[in-house]
Amino acid sequence: MATQALTTTVPRRGRALAGTGGRTAALFLVPFFAVFAIAMIAPVIYSLVLSFHSQQKSGLGFGEAKTVFVGLENYVQVFQSETFVEGIARLGLYCLIYIPCMVGGAVVFALLLDASVAKARKLFQLLVFLPHAVPGVIAALIWAYLYTPGISPLVQALQGGGIQINFLDSHMVLPSIVNIGVWEWTGYNVIILFTALQAVPREILEAARVDGAGEIRAAISIKFPLILPALSVIMLFTIIGTLQLFTEPSIISKATASVTSTWVPNLWAYDAAFIRHNLNQAAAASVIIAGLAAILSLAVTRLSSRMNKS
Repeated sequence: MATQALTTTVPRRGRALAGTGGRTAALFLVPFFAVFAIAMIAPVIYSLVLSFHSQQKSGLGFGEAKTVFVGLENYVQVFQSETFVEGIARLGLYCLIYIPCMVGGAVVFALLLDASVAKARKLFQLLVFLPHAVPGVIAALIWAYLYTPGISPLVQALQGGGIQINFLDSHMVLPSIVNIGVWEWTGYNVIILFTALQAVPREILEAARVDGAGEIRAAISIKFPLILPALSVIMLFTIIGTLQLFTEPSIISKATASVTSTWVPNLWAYDAAFIRHNLNQAAAASVIIAGLAAILSLAVTRLSSRMNKS
């Protein structure tokens, strides 16, 4: 009887301790979820509410402004804006140039580091990662200085070699901004991919070398397929970050008229909110950008899952 009582008491005590641990964990999670709700969920809900309303004045426009529910009218006006549509097209072109250059460069650098091609590996890692340590605003200011004719040593050096190029004209400003993004983010992604490469079993690589595979063959046939999950994560966050393009064109716009206040969708939303003081259209534009990011993220996630399964 004593043994039976002991065996029934221990599980109950274990369940009690487990319940106490669960309540303790929930208690520690409360501050996080509170801040998350205030800083993330509440602004999203508020933006949605704003996007379905508009400020309208009665009479001849001298009356007090009233908040009126207008449904999808703000979204229609945003899509009817030529500058917003042109900004989306320009952002799409930016993605087509930036993502292959940045991700491709990160993969190549990571494979070179893992293959010990770089003799001073630690120094090379530092030099590659260092641009990411520079804040985005400072990086954009540095490159705006290097792009500006008359004061740029880079432009002067090219002119001394007989190359006449204006990095800030209407045809070159997009690749110039792409260059800033590639300079900032390649090193960060190199570190992620290089870390994933360190987890590749060395036995597999040694077996491949015994079979006669060189570094290039091993990189293409063994290393690259094994780091696809890490590459998928990079692609996901790169697409989300690219759709939030704001800092670089905002700084470059101070140095050239080729970049306007509505050059990309985020600049359009900023202009609507703080220049034209139309918070409702700005909220609608923000929701459109967020929806586009969600759709592209879902597409990348599904494509990545299929590639990883195959």
